[in-house]
Amino acid sequence: MNDDQLPRNVLGGTLQACSFDPLTGFRRSGCCEADPGDIGEHTVCVRVTEEFLAFSVARGNDLVTSQPRWRFPGLKPGDRWCLCAARWLEAYQAGVAPPVVLEATHEAALRVIPLGLLTRHAWQARKTGPAAR
Repeated sequence: MNDDQLPRNVLGGTLQACSFDPLTGFRRSGCCEADPGDIGEHTVCVRVTEEFLAFSVARGNDLVTSQPRWRFPGLKPGDRWCLCAARWLEAYQAGVAPPVVLEATHEAALRVIPLGLLTRHAWQARKTGPAAR
């Protein structure tokens, strides 16, 4: 596979992995890939926050409780996760959008979210902080 066939991120580069611990992605590949079978479009890589997790539970999507049958460990603040583009936009409108990892967010997210919103909410790795999982 050449570079032209690799999945692209919202910045136009090669899509980077979002998380292997917890293992994320619609197909649990670690990447926020676009997939025709994924009606939720889990294309936005985020670092979840306590506020966002509470918001999601209140909206009927419990991302905190483990669901082993779905290979879902339950999330805690700081975890990276592939989020539905529409859910991120809904959280943004409610003032609780989690930070976005642009290099790991699939370009398909731009069908739902303007690039300007994503870049304003970009997560920046700290050079002195712990490495992202």
